[in-house]
Amino acid sequence: MNHSPELSTARWRSSSYSNVSGGECVEVSDDFPGIVPVRDSKNPTGPALIVQTEAWGAFVSSLK
Repeated sequence: MNHSPELSTARWRSSSYSNVSGGECVEVSDDFPGIVPVRDSKNPTGPALIVQTEAWGAFVSSLK
């Protein structure tokens, strides 16, 4: 069974490369062991994508 984590108390952060106005970027939370919640900064109350930590690390590494 797949359970979604409770994200209401998550601390979200944006990339240091995001623009100052906060448009068109994603936010992630480091509060959850083993997973990385990802959301659209323009829709903070919308759904979050849940990614396994290893997959997120591989994704970020491939962008560098």
